[in-house]
Amino acid sequence: MKPLSDAYKELGIDFTFPIEIKNAKGKRTYYEISDGFWWKREYNVNGKETHYRNSNGFWYKSEYDSNDSETYYENSNGSWYKCEYDDDGNKTYYESSNGFWRKREYDDDGYETYCEYSEGKKKGTPRK
Repeated sequence: MKPLSDAYKELGIDFTFPIEIKNAKGKRTYYEISDGFWWKREYNVNGKETHYRNSNGFWYKSEYDSNDSETYYENSNGSWYKCEYDDDGNKTYYESSNGFWRKREYDDDGYETYCEYSEGKKKGTPRK
């Protein structure tokens, strides 16, 4: 993607730096400074950031469930993680690109009762 300033120049549109574009909710979706660095962001309907990229080639993306809890993240460096949640929004599973994972269970009051890690550690942590 070429910088927006290049498109403005080609179209003969007068502008000053920084170039900043916001969406209808007031969140920045594009930003560019005079040295040519720019970034672009996208959001879901609830305002959660779903995609970012910049002029250096770095990018990341996120996915969310119906409760707007982040379920997946990935970036251009090859890192990623994914999560699962129960109906109460408690994170029950986490796994990442470095091989780490964690499983958790909760009681009806939302207290963690069990946790298992990829390193083999297990613990019960009732907090009543």
